[in-house]
Amino acid sequence: MMRMMTGYVLAALLGATPALADFQPVHEESNFRALVEGRELTRFGVRLQVLPQGQITGRGFGMRVGGEWEWREGYFCRTLVFGQSGDPYNCQLVLQDGDTLRFISDQGRGDQADLRLR
Repeated sequence: MMRMMTGYVLAALLGATPALADFQPVHEESNFRALVEGRELTRFGVRLQVLPQGQITGRGFGMRVGGEWEWREGYFCRTLVFGQSGDPYNCQLVLQDGDTLRFISDQGRGDQADLRLR
């Protein structure tokens, strides 16, 4: 059961989403911070906060989610821990379209997930 939940959380955080032409890259850490400050990132049972001190906190499918993040060379780099599992350090390209942020793993070459800013 825990393995299945881990898969659901990963799918929600890194699942494939359709391409949209209106997404623009977020290149600067200050712009990213301004977007997420005081807001939650949400998607299909996942609610996360990216805190200014470098922590990630929230819940995903009833499990506590935590982690750490930093901005490195134009990428959002983070680790995640959820339940008894985790997701290793990964630097992600961030794109924005209105209140939606798209995170693309492996510096823009991997899986992607769209999360809404609330």
